[in-house]
Amino acid sequence: MSTAPLSQTQIPHSDTRTKAISADAHLLLNQAVQRVNSVYLGKPEIVRLAFICMLAEGHLLLEDVPGTGKTLLAHALARVVGGTFNRIQFTPDLLPSDLLGTSVLVEGSSDFVFKPGPIFAQFILADEINRASPRTQSSLLEAMADRQVSIDGKTHPLGQTFCVLATQNPTEFEGTYPLPESQLDRFLIRLHMGYPNREAERAILEGHRTGDPIEGLEPVLSTDILACLQAETRAVRFDKALADYLLDAVEATRRHPEVRVGASTRAALALYRAAQASALLENRRFVIPDDIKRLAGPVLSHRLLLRHAHGHEHGMQAEALLARIMEKVVVPA
Repeated sequence: MSTAPLSQTQIPHSDTRTKAISADAHLLLNQAVQRVNSVYLGKPEIVRLAFICMLAEGHLLLEDVPGTGKTLLAHALARVVGGTFNRIQFTPDLLPSDLLGTSVLVEGSSDFVFKPGPIFAQFILADEINRASPRTQSSLLEAMADRQVSIDGKTHPLGQTFCVLATQNPTEFEGTYPLPESQLDRFLIRLHMGYPNREAERAILEGHRTGDPIEGLEPVLSTDILACLQAETRAVRFDKALADYLLDAVEATRRHPEVRVGASTRAALALYRAAQASALLENRRFVIPDDIKRLAGPVLSHRLLLRHAHGHEHGMQAEALLARIMEKVVVPA
């Protein structure tokens, strides 16, 4: 089947996006997942979670040591969608104006014109985000939360499909700043990449003999189709019993003796939306308990503050703790 983007007649208009999208759009979504798996080898669950994040209109944080494919995955996701893409290398001397843009004086007049920064794209690769100063990191908060930037009293929209794909090294590495809790909370999902298995690593070596495989990665989706899929995600049915199951899990994080700060209401909403996206990705129009249980770790772990964990071990301990919590929460019949 051709992977060309759907024609405008096949794409629902904004006033009909809550209706069922065409079967072609679902096929293209599946093909996009397959294409990313063809260049990011050996980690299908990581790829699946990355697409869940995009369908849920969230931002993705990729964390691990250098060389584990964080930048590759972010670049591949942007390529298969085909939207505008900017890569921003975060460094200690990066200023908020370097990221967001600034107003410049028009030569020969007293008028100022806004010059947009690199954040004005549909996909932003914030490479090594924790190497920038806290001031620069905080300049992303409005953009990630509201998809807009306010400069000199004026608001500049970033678009519905605006997505930050950020990478970071463990905080024990030289020259890194820990992301503040408010910044972490803006990421829907955090993923620990890990090393590929032996078979996948051998395939990576062979695949790079003639060049970088990502160079041949062609767009499969368009941003219009992605926007339709995001609207369809919001329409996925979420039964009241499952909503109570989700809230029971969130409440359990707040009461657990090992947790200093439990999951917030924003965290509950993030898990709700991610579960809907998981169902849509599996071509279901309803959420099941497994959607919530599988996503609790990636969605909630970076939002918890544990009493006796710090640095890189915090994320792994939080995910392990969430797994234990989810085992004890009663699953609805």
